Amino acid sequence: MPIDLVLLQAARAAGATEPQRLDPLQLVLDASFVVKLVLLVLLAMSLLSWFVVGTKLVRIMQAHRQSTSFLDLFWAKDEGNKWPADRLEGIYARINQFNGSPLARVFHAGYVELAKVTSSERGTASDDIENVERSVKRAMGREMTSLENQLPILATTGSVGPFIGLFGTVWGIMNSFLSIGSEHGAGLDVVAPGIAEALIATALGLAAAIPAVMAYNYFVRRIRVIESETEAFAADYLNIVKRHYL
Repeated sequence: MPIDLVLLQAARAAGATEPQRLDPLQLVLDASFVVKLVLLVLLAMSLLSWFVVGTKLVRIMQAHRQSTSFLDLFWAKDEGNKWPADRLEGIYARINQFNGSPLARVFHAGYVELAKVTSSERGTASDDIENVERSVKRAMGREMTSLENQLPILATTGSVGPFIGLFGTVWGIMNSFLSIGSEHGAGLDVVAPGIAEALIATALGLAAAIPAVMAYNYFVRRIRVIESETEAFAADYLNIVKRHYL
């Protein structure tokens, strides 16, 4: 037999015995019901987290941009650097331009309460300012609650996601060892698919949790900055009301 033909047959025999590479998608499709359920839950949590990240990022960027513009309007210098008596009325007339600003909404709540106490029968100055202050604080609480809305979804995904993935991994590995026990011994080619599909659950759990944790920490920091700015504005606003209106 020619040596070329011998080499060709040897190469074909070697190719026939070469182990096939495992396909992750096929492993998922062939996974047990419990592992598939775990993967679906993790996928849903990941998609929901990314939706929250997108909407929350847009909301916070809008709040920062419009709050900056509102502060520019509020602290605009007039001739002589005096505070005109109609300044608040002028700002209130343009308040609809800043619907996404927590500062503007705090101003709106305080202005409405100020209009009530100045147009009705006046009480003591301390009572009037307390009414305005309570209204401002309530508005601040509502705005911070609105900004923090949906953040628990990110926190839950970041803390629970890896454990759900680990549960899927443990379940898959348990099934692999049960298969070994039922066959009274098995090679790596039998055990490997089960272990591989189990590890996919852990990988997906981490893939869902890591971005969620990073986004949660980022949003918490940005919200704390906005909260600090809102508190500083509220203090300045109440001080102006005390000095010029009550």
